[in-house]
Formats: sequence, structure tokens, C-alpha cells
Amino acid sequence: MKKKIALAYSGGLDTSCIVPWLVENMDAEVICVVGDVGQGADELVGVEQKAINSGAKECHVVDLKREFVEDFVFPTIIAGSIYEGRYLLGTAIARPVLGKAQVEVAKKTGCTAVAHGCTGKGNDQVRFESAYAALAPELEIIAPWRDDRWKLSGRLAMLDYLKARNIPTTASATKIYSRDRNLWHISHEGGSIENPWNAPPEDAYMLTCSPDKAPDQFEDVTLRFEQGRPRALNGKAMSGEEIIASLNVTAGRHGVGRVDLVENRRVGMKSRGLYETPGGTVIVEALRGLEELVLDRETRHYRDHLGLTFAELVYDGRWFTPLREALWACASKIAEKLDGEVVVRLFKGHATAVQRRSPNSLYAENIVTFEQGEIYDQKDAGGFIKLLSLPERIRALKARGQAK
Repeated sequence: MKKKIALAYSGGLDTSCIVPWLVENMDAEVICVVGDVGQGADELVGVEQKAINSGAKECHVVDLKREFVEDFVFPTIIAGSIYEGRYLLGTAIARPVLGKAQVEVAKKTGCTAVAHGCTGKGNDQVRFESAYAALAPELEIIAPWRDDRWKLSGRLAMLDYLKARNIPTTASATKIYSRDRNLWHISHEGGSIENPWNAPPEDAYMLTCSPDKAPDQFEDVTLRFEQGRPRALNGKAMSGEEIIASLNVTAGRHGVGRVDLVENRRVGMKSRGLYETPGGTVIVEALRGLEELVLDRETRHYRDHLGLTFAELVYDGRWFTPLREALWACASKIAEKLDGEVVVRLFKGHATAVQRRSPNSLYAENIVTFEQGEIYDQKDAGGFIKLLSLPERIRALKARGQAK
């Protein structure tokens, strides 16, 4: 009986080559699995036939948009997860939901192995294979790029490989950038981007206009949150994926959401990527504005600490781990009171929270006002400061020999 392999398939050049390579080198039946995480019609139209034309036995397209947003994206932003201070984890957070769907199709179709098209240099091999290990450790993992029999080291070699087998492809030798797209973001790597001394090439960007060409008039958008999850945009109740899709257009028009980052990959090297996350940038800014009203100081600061670890777990492909689950339990508890509305102003590449209100706000104008209040007696601050600064006072007195 032939080996049956479930392949994480995108329809791009790499996976188009991997399908016939698996058939030829492993005498296998290939079941392609395409996860729809909002990458757009350009990548999905005709993808089933493309897989069959490449030699696949079957192709399953799984709609993951809602699960991706509700179960992966929103928990990540509620936890305050931003990798190395700037990256909203657009590629990383899609990998666990894609790996989960691939495993589910593999089990349903009787596959004994799973495969992916990730190279041996990147983070995605770690993310996919960690998901496989957690969800289906009994399945064999096949990574062609790490196989000695894989000789297709570049685009020209892969194009020649497909041409020799009469397998059609829309790929070309002139492709400049490597991209990954989903509803949350799009990333760009390769070409002139690889040199960190080169300014970002404007022709790389797809979702956002250049801030200097953005409208000269700002635009305000209003987000309503329930327990940290966006549930309405500009007064209209919408699903999470609808909110993100709408904000991608609106914020992109104002040049919001561009990040140029040299990051530390999990495998040990540095890489440079350009990221566009227009809608996500607005949502994160709005949520931070709401947190400013609702969370007390200690909780807010601890959430920041939690977010750093959560971001590293997501980036490293450690979604299906007890620690990530425990951190999410904490973050979701913290988010229980994050209800309210925030207005975010979009202007020339910036998204800034300018108005915020919540029924759970801890902000009390009658206390914070410079006018005389009844609740807070300013004289009380003197004793507080003396106790707070007592260690410094003792240190200074001992240095002078005035305390024993």
C-alpha cells in the first residue's frame, strides 16, 4: 500500500514542486491541505485544480478565518504579545491553526505522514513540526528541504523541474520578494530587503500606501470591545474577521501598519522583514487605550510581563503547550473587564487612541482633578513619600555616619 502524506499546500512554487517530488521519491499519494486564513482570492482561486495538476490525489480547502481570528489572533493581542517590541506575529500566529487543520485532514483521510515546504533556515519548520508533535506524534514528519534527495535549490531549478513534467505554474523567475499573507498581515522578505542598509523598497508594499502620500485629513474609527475582543466598528456590530478586513482597507489608505524589522529567528540567525498589519495596528492601539482606563497598575504591568513570554511562545511555535495555555488563562481573566469604546485617529502612518470610555473605568475625574477634592487629601502624600523613600534616606544617613 502506498504511503499517504498530508501536505501543507499553498499553491506556490515550492509546494507545487513538492507534490510531484513526494510522488516520485516516496511512492506516495499526496493529500494537499489548504488553510484559508484570509490570504485572498488571488491565492485560492483554482488551487484545488492546481494541486491535482501537480500530482496530488486530493486537495482539501479548509475555511479557517473565524477560528484563526477568534482562537488565535485575538488571544494573542489580548495577552499583549508583540515580538521584540514591534512584530504583531502575523505569520507566526497562523501556523498553529494551519498545522491543526492539516493534522485533522491527515487523520480523516488515513494519512500516516505530514509534510511541509518550509526551508531549513526559517522559523516555520519549527512552528509546523511543533504543532504536529503536540497533536499527532504518531505521524511521520517529512521536510523535503532538509532531505538529501532534494536538489531544487532555487527558483530556476524548480521552474525547470515543473516544466520537465508539464506541470503548469504561474510562478516566474523574476519574482523579487517572498511573501506570506493572511487576514492579519502580509510579510515581505528577499531581494533588496535582505540588505539592512537598503531603505524599504516602495514596490514591496501591498496593503498600505506610503504615509507621505496618505490623505492630508485624518480619519477617526470607533471600536467597541467586549472582554478585550473587538465586536463593533463605527457603531456596527461585525464579526472579528469583518472588522479586520474593513480596517485593513481604511488604515491601509492612511499608511498605517508598516514595520521594518531585523528580528532574531528561533533558529539563531537574524533576518530582515517588512510587515504590513494595518487593521491589526488599529485594534492593538485601541485595546491598549481601553486597558489604560480599566486595568490597575499592578495588573497592567504584569500583563506586559506576561505578553513578552506569550509572544516568544507564539514566535517559537509553542502554541500547544501547557505554559501557553496557563498564560492565556491568566490573560483572559485580566480581560474580563475590558469592555468599552475607543476612537482611534488615523493620519499619515499613525494610529492614535484619542477617545476612550468604559463602564469599568478606574479613571475618576473628580479625584485626579487639580481642583480641591473630597476623596483625596493631598497632605496624605507626605507620609507615603517618607515610607517609600525610607531606604534612600537610611543609605544617605549611613554614608554620612549619622546612622548605625
